[in-house]
Amino acid sequence: HKFSIVRSFTTESNAHDTKPIISKRYSDGAHLGSHYARVAGTNNPRNGMPRNLSLFPRAVDNSAGPAFMDLGRFDSTGELGSAFAPFAPSGEGNLKRDMKLTIDPTRLDDRRSLLASLDKWRHVIGESNVAESFDRFQSQAFQTLTGTVAEAFDITKEDPKLIERYDTSTLMDAQRISKKWNNRPRYIEHVNSLGKLMLLARRLAERGAGFITITTNFVWDMHADLNNATMIEGMGYVGRPFDHAVSAFIEDVEARGLRDKILLVCCGEMGRTPKVNAKAGRDHWAGVAPLLLYGGGLKMGHVVGSSTRDGGEPASDRITIPNLYSTIMNTVLDTGKIRTMAGVPSEVQRVINGADPITQLI
Repeated sequence: HKFSIVRSFTTESNAHDTKPIISKRYSDGAHLGSHYARVAGTNNPRNGMPRNLSLFPRAVDNSAGPAFMDLGRFDSTGELGSAFAPFAPSGEGNLKRDMKLTIDPTRLDDRRSLLASLDKWRHVIGESNVAESFDRFQSQAFQTLTGTVAEAFDITKEDPKLIERYDTSTLMDAQRISKKWNNRPRYIEHVNSLGKLMLLARRLAERGAGFITITTNFVWDMHADLNNATMIEGMGYVGRPFDHAVSAFIEDVEARGLRDKILLVCCGEMGRTPKVNAKAGRDHWAGVAPLLLYGGGLKMGHVVGSSTRDGGEPASDRITIPNLYSTIMNTVLDTGKIRTMAGVPSEVQRVINGADPITQLI
């Protein structure tokens, strides 16, 4: 009874893309986390932690390939602007490296003392409000390098027993995954990384991140074609690590008393056909898609809606992407206050108010 599931969730399209996290129709082509960051701010003012992050296998596994963006970009911000793009510690560029301290801490302290001396002169000759703002950002930058932000990305700081509890790489010998599937490298990355990605997400959320997206690069196809395994074989590769990682996450969050502070949403861009195809696989299906929610102060232990006997269409309480958006945004933001805030873009308001939340869970 730790989580709730929705049996009548439909994504309305069977195309590969980044919905429901990014939808041209419902989020104006912007990452849902970017809408969140537009209201909450790009960084936590307490310590500089990025508020919106996307985690790919490379965030915890240096041997993993780059983030897969061929079917949709997880850094899309629509009209909101690139400032609100998710921070991806596994992405290209120097951003993650720049968050690490590369000089001796003593030298950093010396430089900070020098800056403090220079700041005394700046306060004399500059406008006080500008100087105070600069002081705040400067302090935030030092905290990023020396404090909780940089440390948050290092999961080796956790108890080894907890790391072992999360770790999905030990569930199977990934090298034994059949070489006949073109998606084999992604199956291996999924097995090796998912548990540690969930642990990293918990560390980041605990330290001030507000919206975290985890993806292991489109491994849930089960067509039984050249790219993808059969249903039974494929679920062994992806379903078993998922069960292990999610259960470890829920146990950990419960133990830390964070159940009402952290919302976990598990879903995909579509479901799979009610009927098995001729090759023992299942194909794309928009009628009903999986949706699991845990925490966030929502009601747990509920089964929302029902599907037809073949699991092909909603039979009651149809839940759509806008309903999910509203549920998430009403959990992570004070939407009542936002309605009276000046300067909130109309596209953000549409995401928040475009539909009712999942009322059975409120």
